Amino acid sequence: MEQIKEIIGFLRHIIEYPLFKLGESQVNLALLLYIIIAIAFLIFVSGRIKSLLQNRLLSKKNLDVGVRQAISTIIRYIIVVIGLIIIIQTAGIDLSFLAIIIGAFGIGIGFGLQAITNNFVSGIVILLERPIKVGDRIEVTNLAGKKVNGDVIDISSRATKVLTNDNIAVIVPNSDLITSTVINWSHNDRRVRFNFPVPIHLKENPETVKKLLMKVANENDGVLKNPPPDVLMGEFQEDRMVFILRVWTTKYIQKPGVLKSQLYYESFRILRENNIEIPYPQRDIHIKNNPSIQEKSNKS
Repeated sequence: MEQIKEIIGFLRHIIEYPLFKLGESQVNLALLLYIIIAIAFLIFVSGRIKSLLQNRLLSKKNLDVGVRQAISTIIRYIIVVIGLIIIIQTAGIDLSFLAIIIGAFGIGIGFGLQAITNNFVSGIVILLERPIKVGDRIEVTNLAGKKVNGDVIDISSRATKVLTNDNIAVIVPNSDLITSTVINWSHNDRRVRFNFPVPIHLKENPETVKKLLMKVANENDGVLKNPPPDVLMGEFQEDRMVFILRVWTTKYIQKPGVLKSQLYYESFRILRENNIEIPYPQRDIHIKNNPSIQEKSNKS
């Protein structure tokens, strides 16, 4: 028993031995362990609360995924901030001295954390204003000038994950979504209209062409019947008139190229069957006589 008491006393002496001071507060190993365990527990609990709100409670309110994700994420941030204040106060740490330390560190590493802070604040703005939300189809240009086109699958404190049609997750910093021009294909609803140009030879009857293109659109199961598709006369060129086949879809927002291919394949087939001529590019070649070459040929 004496040995056990000695071991317990030795361990207590180690964990209660003061390591350093924060203002008037003595910081020991026990206090550090308490703070680490409490913060880990806080992060775990806030994550569970977010998941419970997003997937169970808010899902019963007929809210879309983006709204549920925004509300649950903001509530988690509030819980974490309040929890950190409670943990620091219950640990007996002098908050006034801690504020001075944080301020000093903020001045020293402010430039290094500027991008992180910018992305964090941008993430809060995105969650509050909701210019984009989880489930939206967006197109954004990154710093390299390359366009990223895909579905928003997650909005975190630092970055937003966009899943492309090739199943590649692109991590876009939140600040890019605030400062850059972002095309949101499904901001109001999931209906999107696409315009597909169809060149036809000038000699063809426009009314016949319109009927055939309308038939192509109406027979495609990816084209909405309401709003209905339509065909516009675009412009006249040298040897052609350009029709614009306009269709609405919700099925092919993620893959407009597939819808374009289907409509063009069927348009080509039905136009050929009805002997409608599709014009081919024509080039006029002008050969200019060179006097020196002509002179040489005459001498020979």
